[in-house]
Amino acid sequence: MTISPIASDIIPKTWLWKGYSITYQQTGEIGPAVILIHGFGASWGHWRKNLPVLGENCRCYAIDLIGFGGSAKPTPNQEISYTFETWAQQISDFCREIVKSPVFLVGNSIGCIVAMQTAVDYPDLVTGVTALNCSLRLLHEKKRASIPWYRNIGASFAQKILKNRAIAQYFFQQIAKPKTIKKILLQAYKNAEAITDELIDIILKPAQDTGAVDVFIAFTGYSQGPLAEDLLPLISCPTYLLWGTEDPWEPIELGKKLADYPSVKQFIPLEGLGHCPQDEDPARINQILQELIRKTYDTAKI
Repeated sequence: MTISPIASDIIPKTWLWKGYSITYQQTGEIGPAVILIHGFGASWGHWRKNLPVLGENCRCYAIDLIGFGGSAKPTPNQEISYTFETWAQQISDFCREIVKSPVFLVGNSIGCIVAMQTAVDYPDLVTGVTALNCSLRLLHEKKRASIPWYRNIGASFAQKILKNRAIAQYFFQQIAKPKTIKKILLQAYKNAEAITDELIDIILKPAQDTGAVDVFIAFTGYSQGPLAEDLLPLISCPTYLLWGTEDPWEPIELGKKLADYPSVKQFIPLEGLGHCPQDEDPARINQILQELIRKTYDTAKI
């Protein structure tokens, strides 16, 4: 099936949340409501190949979390705290004010934790959760003891160094270049053909915004908050885990352990895909998501 993605330069919609501008895109006017939640450093554009297909049978939304993409980037800790609880509140308010119904949440990477936190904090608003390559948060303070000592020391040192804004700004500027972004994506993606100039621009453009450096500093120093292991036992809705077998950042062998929680109804390995399967093989992921959404809503009607 040929997918005609939504061009990333199409002007998205804007929603005002707590006085801050939030960017989102929407397709579809009928059917179940679905919200797509991006990962770290990404935006709604990372779902541009999924929105048109899911919108054929759903009211499908892709939202930029505050601090990312086209959304506002207020000063951390002074104006807003960049935590999973904050982002869960953003999603819940979006459900009430824009979607106006319960939703099926789909996340990638840290977006999975946002989806799970929303399902825990606002269970009446979430009908189901699908997590694509969920962030395991391996540098979380609870997990530091289980990683090699040299990685533990290195991570702690890096976090302390990056609290210096001048150093962090220089480091961020070195990352926010097309060649560097492409190198990072080549690590994360198994399908190198999916790494296009459009994708690089989707990631690079928001990095030029005022406040992007401070959001980067805030999140790289965020070693607290919830883990998937903390949230899954508390989720009351059906949860599905999809995992690219070639993900170098979130190893599938560790991900499989999350399938032991009762809320997880299915664990689906995605052979030959990396960290961002929705962008690497959208046809396969769209089909799976359509089936899971349909199954969840059909079960809810029984």
